[in-house]
Amino acid sequence: MSYSIRSYVQLCKPRVVMLMILTSMAGMCLAPVTPFPYHLFFWGNLGIALVASAAAALNHVADQHIDKIMRRTQHRPLVQGTISVRNSIVFATLLCITGILILFYFVNSLTTILTFLSLMGYAVLYTLYLKQATPQNIVIGGIAGAIPPLLGWTSVTNSISPAPLLLVLIIYVWTPPHFWALAIYRLEDYAKANIPMLPHTHGIAYTKLNILLYTILLIVAATMPYFIYMSGVIYLIGISLANIVFLIYALRLFFTKDRMLALRTFWYSIHYLAILFLLLLLDHYLSRGIL
Repeated sequence: MSYSIRSYVQLCKPRVVMLMILTSMAGMCLAPVTPFPYHLFFWGNLGIALVASAAAALNHVADQHIDKIMRRTQHRPLVQGTISVRNSIVFATLLCITGILILFYFVNSLTTILTFLSLMGYAVLYTLYLKQATPQNIVIGGIAGAIPPLLGWTSVTNSISPAPLLLVLIIYVWTPPHFWALAIYRLEDYAKANIPMLPHTHGIAYTKLNILLYTILLIVAATMPYFIYMSGVIYLIGISLANIVFLIYALRLFFTKDRMLALRTFWYSIHYLAILFLLLLLDHYLSRGIL
């Protein structure tokens, strides 16, 4: 892969998009539709991935002045000058238009509208306003990043129901402890860039308390699929173990001054979300004797 192509791929934040697509795939697979619409599975995930990649590219454009300051983001293409702002905007626009057209013509209008609103929520509301306006930026803007399971569900059902909204809630509650752990580790970066992240505005101790409280809320939300019969005992056992580990991380972080633990908590939170949705899929198919 050439250096230029790698730069465009980097604009799309592929790791983030892949995690989002895992959650949208789960929303599709858990939806009660028979026979399973494999064509909607393909076109839905493709369209969602393209629009999510467009939102990521627009985020690079909007945050380039911040990325130059923060050590974590100084390697990004726009900062390094490997891609121009103009080309980045054109690239994001093409991705967005292609993704929206795919969703509109091959999936359904409901998914198209919700996906576009998610793009606007992340690339405009969160990136251009909330990120600089309030330390609750992650909490308020988190809904935009939490919506992929609902998009997957609506792709194959063309309707909204409580089950996918619970999956959205899980990601929404997961977002603050996930991102605030990184914010603790990167405190100086955010302070230097004058971004009002919670550890910078309210202190590390207060942020650790909030991480612990949100982790408890997450454990409750993550267990709910079992109690609404969305999943079975395989999921319950697996997610209970993952919840225990997350709670241990949150408790250790609360009582320690070692900021490296904040980084390890951040990385575990990524694995946790992937584990949760993989467990939902595994439980779903094992319970039906498909695997």
